[in-house]
Amino acid sequence: MKYIGLPAGMWMLFRRSFRAQLVYVLGFNEGEAKRVSAVARLKYRQIIAKLPEFDKKDRFKMNIVNCAFLSAFVLSMKEKPTVEKLTEYYAAAMMTAPMLFFCKMMGKKKFREKDIRGMQATAALNAAERNPYSWNMEFLPYADGSGYEARFSRCGICTLMRELGLAEYVPAMCHLDYTMAEAGGACDFVRTYTLASGGPYCDCGYKKKPSK
Repeated sequence: MKYIGLPAGMWMLFRRSFRAQLVYVLGFNEGEAKRVSAVARLKYRQIIAKLPEFDKKDRFKMNIVNCAFLSAFVLSMKEKPTVEKLTEYYAAAMMTAPMLFFCKMMGKKKFREKDIRGMQATAALNAAERNPYSWNMEFLPYADGSGYEARFSRCGICTLMRELGLAEYVPAMCHLDYTMAEAGGACDFVRTYTLASGGPYCDCGYKKKPSK
């Protein structure tokens, strides 16, 4: 994957927040936070360079770029945090003001016809059959019309973090699904299984919030 474009843009958008939260959440001093950030930039470029290009219709390219971003920072730390602390760190680093705005805008579009068509198209793509760092998904509308479930049988984050020796930290990334759904305000996120914990699949359920 080329660094120019989305990967470079994500670094520009989030590098400061990822560095700041090293201090605020993980308790690093400023000097160590600066060192980790500098090393992470190089590791991030190296990880991105080893990834294949994604299909133009693959909506999960951002997910794998985010995974590369977080992984680069973890690999640059002399002492690795617990899963719980990394979960807190990742959420704090990602949920910047622009990200909160993005989530609210996406929340307004949730469950609209375009959203449904997009989910159906993603399910039909089966991108992980051609790219091990992407996802395979089923789209399962709830029978009562209360929302839908995206059920994943293949996960690019699991693949990449396993290769990087960071499989234990996959739940820290997965938990952001709850945070983003809450910020969007349109639905409650529900999950029973994850591939990372040995489940048969990852279920991402989006249940409409009651109208006010």
